[in-house]
Amino acid sequence: MDVEKFFVTPDIPIRDAIRQLDETAMKMLLVVNNRKLTGVITDGDIRRWILQNKDLSMPVHHIMNPSPIVIKEEELSKALNIMKEKRIEGLPVVSDSGQVLDLVFWNELQPEKKQPVRKRKTPVVIMAGGKGSRLYPYTKIIPKPLIPIGDTPIVERIMNQMMSYGFTEFYLTVNYRKELIKAYFNGDRRYHLHFVEEKEALGTAGSLTLVKDQIPGSFFVSNCDILVDINYAKLLLFHQKSKNQITVVTAMKNYEIPYGVISLDQNGCIQSMSEKPKYEFLVSTGLYVLEKDILKYIPSDTPFDMPDLIRLCMKNDEKVGAYPVMDSTWLDMGEFSEMKKMAERMKL
Repeated sequence: MDVEKFFVTPDIPIRDAIRQLDETAMKMLLVVNNRKLTGVITDGDIRRWILQNKDLSMPVHHIMNPSPIVIKEEELSKALNIMKEKRIEGLPVVSDSGQVLDLVFWNELQPEKKQPVRKRKTPVVIMAGGKGSRLYPYTKIIPKPLIPIGDTPIVERIMNQMMSYGFTEFYLTVNYRKELIKAYFNGDRRYHLHFVEEKEALGTAGSLTLVKDQIPGSFFVSNCDILVDINYAKLLLFHQKSKNQITVVTAMKNYEIPYGVISLDQNGCIQSMSEKPKYEFLVSTGLYVLEKDILKYIPSDTPFDMPDLIRLCMKNDEKVGAYPVMDSTWLDMGEFSEMKKMAERMKL
C-alpha cells in the first residue's frame, strides 16, 4: 500500500481533507509533519464538525485526534485484536521515533470467514414502485430495482448490505412491473420480505401509510437505486441517541466553478470577483431513518414525497437531523453514467 496517499499536513483546510478521504475511500487520514505522526482524522471527526456547522476552511488540526492508537512494526500480529478491542477501523504503524511506516485496516486483516451477526428487528422499507424513467429504455423491459450492477440487482445489493449488519425484515413497495419483482424473490430464507402493493404510484413517501400498522418504532427507508456503504447499526444508534424523528443521510458534494465568478452591486458595478470558486453542499442520499409517529403527517392514498414529509415535520417542530457521510460511500444508480461509476467503484 502507498501509505503516503493517506498523508495530510496539519494546516490543510478541512474541505481538502474531505476530498482526500473521498479519493482514498478508507475513512482515515494521517496528519504528519515530515512523516512524523501528529494525529489522525476519521470520517467521524469530519461528521461531528459538519454537524456543528463549522467552517470547512479551518485547518485539520482543529478536528484531528492528537493521541491516536498506534503500533510498532514488530507488533503487527496484534493489530486485528487491538482494532477489535478499541473498535477502530485503521491503525498506523510507526517507528520508535514516531515516523509513519504503514497503515493497516480492519477489512484487510479480518479473516474471510464471516462471523455471525446479531439479528435486529428494525425494519427496512425499500421504495421500489417507480418507473425509473431516467433509465429508459432499460426500464421499459426491466423494473429499476432489478437492473443489475455486476451480476446482482441493485435492490438485492441494498438488502445484502443491510443484512450484513443484522437487519433482515424488509418491506418492498411495488407498483410498476411488480409481478417481475415478486417473481425474482422466490423464498430466500435469509430474510423476511413483505411486498407492499401500491394501487397507484404514491411517490417517495406516500406508500409508507401502507406499512404503518407493521412498523413498531424506528425504521429505515431507502430508495431502490442507491447504495450507501456505512455501518447501519451505528446510523440507527445515532438517530436514536439524537432523538430525531427523521434522520436524513447526507453526502458532501464538492463543486468547482471553472470560471471567474463575478458579483455585482445594485448599480451594476463589479463588487467582487472570485477565480474558480469551490463550494460544498450536503445532499440527500435517499437513505433515511424515521420514527413511526411521523407517519401521521402522510395523507392516505395520495402521492406524497419525502421532501414534503421533511418540510411538514420541520413546520410542526419535529426534530429532523442529518447524518453526513463521505461522498465515496454513496453510490447512485439513477442515471446511466452513474451505473457505470457504481460498477467501477465496486470493482465489478
